[in-house]
Amino acid sequence: MSSVPLNPEEINQRLYRYDHVHVSLNDKQSITEEQLMRYRSSGFLSVNGLLDAPAVESAKQALADLLFIDRRDAKLQFTRPEKELSSPEEKELALRKIYDFVETEERLRAIACHPAILDVVRGIFGEEPKLIQDMALLKPPHGGGEKPWHQDMAYGTLTYTKAAIGVWIALDEATAGNGCMHVIPGSHREGATPHYAVRDWQLCDAQVPVERDVIVPLQPGGVLFFHGMLYHGTPSNFSSDRRRALQFHYAPVSAERVSPQEYKRMFTNELSGAEC
Repeated sequence: MSSVPLNPEEINQRLYRYDHVHVSLNDKQSITEEQLMRYRSSGFLSVNGLLDAPAVESAKQALADLLFIDRRDAKLQFTRPEKELSSPEEKELALRKIYDFVETEERLRAIACHPAILDVVRGIFGEEPKLIQDMALLKPPHGGGEKPWHQDMAYGTLTYTKAAIGVWIALDEATAGNGCMHVIPGSHREGATPHYAVRDWQLCDAQVPVERDVIVPLQPGGVLFFHGMLYHGTPSNFSSDRRRALQFHYAPVSAERVSPQEYKRMFTNELSGAEC
């Protein structure tokens, strides 16, 4: 791979592929013990129809209210300084992430505690889950940015002694064109991999087995459950469609945070000295 930095269009073309499409389950009733076993092998499980249309609309309205009416102590992250955003449209197009909202936004807390979601997470863990992170991930049309390939547990707040589970919920239809999730099946079995500060805190591009990339399109209300060590990422959104998603992380109730020293050993190049 060339050492010259790639532009976003080149990144979409060269670091992701779009011809291997995962077919999600149709509903919660389709999640069998066999499907849970497949999760343990592949590192992910996706199902459409887990949330109904009213729940999806309630979540979208809650996000809009946090942006435009009352933040309720939630944190908002923009791609430009907020003081430079003069109109509601500019604010919406520059909003990348909303997080730390479950304590004060009851509509979104209800989704984080949704029985159908917790049942699946509980079935994977074999014990009760505890919520350890909440966020909304937003890709506006015509340039919503990439989230490079990474492992979620490489972010220190999610590094526990037992694997966390990410729960990614589509609020809009998530497609190959607007930045749906891409995963590398089975990559969670390869363990912790060093991350580097390049475009983000990410896996080294050259270390990602792009040839194994599988895309996971979802309908609104569809949910992707994935292992905290799974390689995954989302390319930029150059389409005319918005792509809004909620993401929650859960850990087994018996799991404990790892020490900073252990985190550095697992996810940085401190010991190996390897460069990206």
